[in-house]
Amino acid sequence: MALILELLIVPGGVVGIVGLLAMIAGVIGAYSSHGAMAGTITLMVTLALATVQIVLILRSRTWKKCELEAEIDVKMNDFDPKKIHVGAVGITTGRLAPSGKAVFDGETIEVVSPQNFIDQDREVVITEIEGRKIFVKLNN
Repeated sequence: MALILELLIVPGGVVGIVGLLAMIAGVIGAYSSHGAMAGTITLMVTLALATVQIVLILRSRTWKKCELEAEIDVKMNDFDPKKIHVGAVGITTGRLAPSGKAVFDGETIEVVSPQNFIDQDREVVITEIEGRKIFVKLNN
């Protein structure tokens, strides 16, 4: 169980090491408490169950159930250059800290305020456009 916890939830090795030490302690305990026959049976069952567990975890169907299947099909700031241009005035829809969204001529786009934070529902003006990155400042 600690191996599953290690692989899926808490990566980093600590839980895996604790699980491995618990398995070793169980086998050693079986040898010391119940003798060589019980210890050997415990060792074989532990190895078999650990092998089955690892094989089941590494099968592709198992990982398919865990992976995200959503696809991102939007591009950042796919805007109309006639509406969005240097000097255009818009309203922020959220706080720019330093980036956020603003509405310009009915079109919501991602903008950046390089100097300072700008609160929601404030009027901003586009100062620069670099590719798809749009810089704004507070409109005075």
